Amino acid sequence: MAQSIADRRDVDFVLHEQLEVAKLSEHEKFAEFNRKTMDLIVKEARNLAIKEILPTREIGDKEGTRFDSGKVTVPEAFHKVYDLFKEGEWVAMTEDPEWGGQGMPRSLALAAGDYFNGANYALMMYPGLTHGAGKLVEAFGTDQQKTLFLKKMYTGEWTGTMLLTEPEAGSDVGALTTSAVKNDDGTYSITGNKIFISAGEHDMAENIVHPVLARIEDAPEGTKGISLFLVPKFRVSDDGSLGEFNDVVCTGIEEKMGIHGNSTCSLSLGGKGGCVGTLLGEENKGMRAMFLMMNEARLLVGLQGFACATASYLNAVNYARERVQGKNLASFMDKNAPAVPIIQHPDVRRQLLTMKAYVEGMRSLLYYVAYCDDVVDTTDDENIKEKYHGLVEVLIPIAKGYVTDRAYDVCNMGMQVYGGYGYIKEYPQEQLVRDCRITMIYEGTNGIQAMDLLGRKLGMNEGRPVMDLMGEIQNIIAQAGEKAETKELGGKLEEALNKLGEVAMHMGTMAMSPKALDAFALAYPFMEVTGDVVMGWMLLWRAVIAARKMDNGAKKKDITFYAGQMKSAEFFIHNILPVTLGRMNAILAGNDAVNTISEDAFGGK
Repeated sequence: MAQSIADRRDVDFVLHEQLEVAKLSEHEKFAEFNRKTMDLIVKEARNLAIKEILPTREIGDKEGTRFDSGKVTVPEAFHKVYDLFKEGEWVAMTEDPEWGGQGMPRSLALAAGDYFNGANYALMMYPGLTHGAGKLVEAFGTDQQKTLFLKKMYTGEWTGTMLLTEPEAGSDVGALTTSAVKNDDGTYSITGNKIFISAGEHDMAENIVHPVLARIEDAPEGTKGISLFLVPKFRVSDDGSLGEFNDVVCTGIEEKMGIHGNSTCSLSLGGKGGCVGTLLGEENKGMRAMFLMMNEARLLVGLQGFACATASYLNAVNYARERVQGKNLASFMDKNAPAVPIIQHPDVRRQLLTMKAYVEGMRSLLYYVAYCDDVVDTTDDENIKEKYHGLVEVLIPIAKGYVTDRAYDVCNMGMQVYGGYGYIKEYPQEQLVRDCRITMIYEGTNGIQAMDLLGRKLGMNEGRPVMDLMGEIQNIIAQAGEKAETKELGGKLEEALNKLGEVAMHMGTMAMSPKALDAFALAYPFMEVTGDVVMGWMLLWRAVIAARKMDNGAKKKDITFYAGQMKSAEFFIHNILPVTLGRMNAILAGNDAVNTISEDAFGGK
C-alpha cells in the first residue's frame, strides 16, 4: 500500500480559503507570489517529497548513520536527495535571493515544509538546522561573516547546526562550561564538549558551520554571561576557501529510538587546543540571540511532529478502507453477511475522526502562526505589527508543546487502526510513532513550553497578546453565530473560551503569589486546555468557511470535503471540549498534592 504524507486538498484549503495567502502578493515584498505561482511551488514541493524524499524514510530508519574514527556517514540514498534539494533552492525559501533564498512568504514555505517533513523529517533536519544557523549569521554576523558564510549556508553548500547542550547542563543552558579565550587577532579559542548535536557531523557537505554557546573568561555566571560564536568544522580563509581542520571532533553518535537517519553527535571542541571561533553578535548576549531564533525553531519542531501525524492519519484512513475484517455491526446476526472494510466499524471511525480533527486543527494553527509573521512583514502599521507579533509569541508554546503532544497521540492511534500490523516494521506506522516522540523533548521539553506560556507569555505586554488571541477567537464565534449550521458550535466554544479566560486570570494571579509553585505544577494542564480551545477555534473557523461554501453552491467534488470540515468541528466541540471544561475546573480547584507529597513518598528506593 502506498504511503501518504499530506492531503493536497486540505493544504489548499488552509492556504487559499482560510488564510487567503495569495493576497500577500498585493504587497511589493511578495508581489511575484500570486496564486498561480504559489500553487506551482506547492506542486513542485509535493512532487519532490513523494517521488524522491519519501523513499528515503525507511532507508534512513534501517541503515541509520554510521560512526567511524570521528567520521559520520549518512545513508547513500540521502546524498542524491540532498543534492536535488539544494538544486531546487529549498534550503532558504523565505530568505533574500541575494544570499541564495527565494524570498517567499513564511506561510507558503511552511506548506512546502509540510510535504518535505512528512516525507522524511530526519533527512530534512540537515537543511532545517542549516537554515536556522544561517539566520543567526544573517541577524548578528559582521559583514565579513555574512560574506564568508551566509550564501554557502543558504544554498546548502555548507550545512549548519546549533551547539547548546552539554553533558551536565541539559535544559539549564546557564550551567554550561564551554569556554572562550580571546586571542590577539580578535578570534577566540574555544574549549568544551557538546552533546545531542543534531547533524553535528556527516558527509553530505564539505563544511559544517557551528554556532556555539560559550562563556568568555570572567563573564558573569548564568545565562547573562553566555556569548555566541561561529565555529566552522574547517577554518575559512578571507577569500572563502577552506583551510585547516578546526579541532571540532565527533566523539560518537547516539543510538536513538527514532530519527535514525539524522546523526545525533557528541562533539569535542579544542581537545588539542586548535579550535578557533569568531564572536557572533555582542559579548554576553548569546542567549538574547538564541531567543530571537527560538520561535522559528519551535515552530519547525511543531511541524515535524505534525508531519508524522498527518502521514500516520492518511495511512490509517487508506488502510481502513482496504482492510476487510468482521461484519458490519448492523448485520452482526446475519450469518450470510459479508466481511466489511474496518472503516465501517464504529470504534475505528471514532479513532479516524479524532485523528482527522486534530490533524486539520494542527495544520491550520501552524500555517496561521507562519501567516502572522507574513502580516508583520507586509504592514507599516506599528499597531498591527505589535498585535501579530504578540499572537506569534503566545501561540508558539501551543504550536510546539500542545501540537507535538497531540501529534504523538495521533501517531499512536494510527498504529492502533492497523492493529498488530501497525506494530511491525513491514508497515510505516511504528516508525512514525518512534520518529514523532523526540519532538516532545527537544527544542525545549513540552514542560518548558508550558512554563513559558504561564511564566512569560500570559503576562507579556500587560496581557495584550492573550487578549488579542481571545479577540480573534471571539471573532470566529461571532461569524459562526450568523449561520444555523454553526451557531450551536460557536456557543459551545464561547463557553469554553470564557472559562479559559477565568482560568488564565486565576493562573496569572497564582503565579505571582506565594502559591507560585502550585501554579507551575498546573502549567502543563493550563497549556493543554489552552491548546484545546485553540483547536476548537481553528476547527470552527474551518466549519464557518465550509458552511458558507456549501450555501453558495460548492462544486460537487468539494461538497464531501466541506461536509467533512463540519463533522470535524462537530466532533471536537461536542466530544473533546466537555473534557476540557472538566480539566479547567480541576485547575481552578488547585489541588496541591504535587508540591506537598514528600520525596520519600514517591518510593523507588
